[in-house]
Amino acid sequence: MGQQEKVATSLAGAVGEEISASLAPVDAELERRYPGDPGTRQPVHTVYVPGDVFDAGTIRSWGDQALAALDEHAPDAASFARVLGLTDDLAEPVYGRVRAKLEREPIEDLRVDFEDGYGNRTDAEEDEAAARAARLIAEAYEQGTAAPYMGIRMKCMEAPVRARGIRTLDVFLSGLIEAGGLPDGLVLTLPKVTYPEQVTAMVRLLEAFEKARGLTPGRIGFEIQIETSQSILAADGTAAVARMIQAAEGRATGLHYGTFDYSACLGVSAAHQASDHPAADHAKAVMQVAAAGTGVRVSDGSTNVLPVGPTAKVHDAWRLHYGLTRRALARAYYQGWDMHPGHIPTRYAAVFAFYREGFEQAAGRLARYVNRAGGDVMDEPATAKALSGYLLRGLDCGALDNGEVARLTGLTRTDLESFSAPRRGDLTASAQ
Repeated sequence: MGQQEKVATSLAGAVGEEISASLAPVDAELERRYPGDPGTRQPVHTVYVPGDVFDAGTIRSWGDQALAALDEHAPDAASFARVLGLTDDLAEPVYGRVRAKLEREPIEDLRVDFEDGYGNRTDAEEDEAAARAARLIAEAYEQGTAAPYMGIRMKCMEAPVRARGIRTLDVFLSGLIEAGGLPDGLVLTLPKVTYPEQVTAMVRLLEAFEKARGLTPGRIGFEIQIETSQSILAADGTAAVARMIQAAEGRATGLHYGTFDYSACLGVSAAHQASDHPAADHAKAVMQVAAAGTGVRVSDGSTNVLPVGPTAKVHDAWRLHYGLTRRALARAYYQGWDMHPGHIPTRYAAVFAFYREGFEQAAGRLARYVNRAGGDVMDEPATAKALSGYLLRGLDCGALDNGEVARLTGLTRTDLESFSAPRRGDLTASAQ
């Protein structure tokens, strides 16, 4: 044992107590505004189906159409790999998992659309479609055929369609209540949000519904769709999207980028409206920074280039969609929109390849961090959080299996979850 060090201090204990007391409001504000990721599953995509098209067979139909597209245009792993540029070691695992996913769970998140994809109908027609959507979604959850997440996109809070949007939401939610209650996977989307006050109006609307139906306050959350320039930069120069998150009073679950409305708002010509346009990158970067730490997740938009027609054309569309999805994943946009059944094979291929090609490295780094084994990278608690989050996302979508993750990391899913969502103080303490 070496010589024991003499410890000297100069400050009275009251100094620390006074500082802590002065920062108590800031501590509370940090906890309220930045609670961190909720730790729940985030779907890898959202599929929008018009209210008049959605029926009991929609989910299975999309899966069957996607499988048929593979059968016709890429009937085996080698041909699919050639189209997308997959390496030999990924070809079979990715292709097999894509087909299995399309058979088991072709859609992770489905929104019945009563906005742009539905248009303006008579009140009686939209009432009927909203009530039907509620009944079919309730039946799907009861029968075990639902997607993990399902809901509707209502019309926006702008004056010309506000009353219709409110009524559609009321009809839909009331129908779910009458059918047995709100499902755990319920998701609502509020489109074309321009001012934080429109988000506040949505909060008041949901509060009124919860009170009318005797629900727990705060039970119903919603996504905010970013489709206008004003939602990114307000007239006073502030980032309006950050104020929208706060205006949601804890109910906001996601920010969804609307590729085509936003691009058109900025005057981008139709031929250049895409999710990799510089204007799109700027908007999503602002969304990402505004949402960081709040528990609100960011979703990319979609491509309108459909994989239809002769094989060469389908392959071109697949390559485009695959590339855009991989690009988004690298930028930490883990969710996007898919507009056609032909998009979901490349959605899952991109997601599965992303997680499988980085799996062994991520698992190894996390295992070394946990065991304090060192290595060629010095990881910190924040990186361990990112590594475990990466593995959890891979498990949730089906890219990875529990057994292989446990084998390489020595960790259970519960262990991974404890790393991916540590408390704020834990990160600070671990870094010291």
